[in-house]
Amino acid sequence: MEIHGKHLLGGVPEAESPRLFYAINPATGQPLEPGFHEALPEEVDHALHLADGAFPALRALTPAQRAALLRAIAEEIMALGDLLLDRAHAETGLPMARLQGERTRTINQTHLFADLIEEGSWAQPRIDRGDPSRQPLPKPDVRSMLMPIGPIAVFGASNFPLAIGVAGTDTISALGAGCPVVAKAHPAHPGTSVLLGHAIQQAIERSGAPAGSFSMLQGAGHAMGIAMVQHPLTRAVAF
Repeated sequence: MEIHGKHLLGGVPEAESPRLFYAINPATGQPLEPGFHEALPEEVDHALHLADGAFPALRALTPAQRAALLRAIAEEIMALGDLLLDRAHAETGLPMARLQGERTRTINQTHLFADLIEEGSWAQPRIDRGDPSRQPLPKPDVRSMLMPIGPIAVFGASNFPLAIGVAGTDTISALGAGCPVVAKAHPAHPGTSVLLGHAIQQAIERSGAPAGSFSMLQGAGHAMGIAMVQHPLTRAVAF
């Protein structure tokens, strides 16, 4: 696939801002093509409304369906082959062997989360039965379990472009729990993030999950991240 400088908004590449930034090859100090568009506040708002709209359908997927989504993501990441490793190497300067190991970690942790979602203990269901005869006051019946809460803003890490990037643990755990994700790609490796974002979107399409379950925005400044955190539809933030 071709690496482009657009955002991924619910499965659709879009870019409105004329402001561009570039990844820099740390080995040469030279900018890498293409240029990436700095996200506008309107695009942040669009992404979070897409996520909020997708939330009911994503939450309604069965554990088996969400686990299948995660496994599809792992398959799509592997299908990128050397293209992913070559771009990550160019953008980070990390040795190829290190990136191969990190890709394996990324795939393994995705399968681990898929297994956990199917197993079900993550939801921590609890039943504390009531006792109406208890004195001096009756004991109430209390039941609880962990539930998805809505759109999650995820900030990709600089030091682990694959395992803690846009397809890393934060994104995978949120999607597995039934929470849509709006990811901020790290500006040090935007091309790597585009490839991973496309892998997630391909998996979403394959699995029948709603398209708005995942969006990815690009930006080298702080304004976009602030807008994501402060947006009224953001329910949690992961770094």
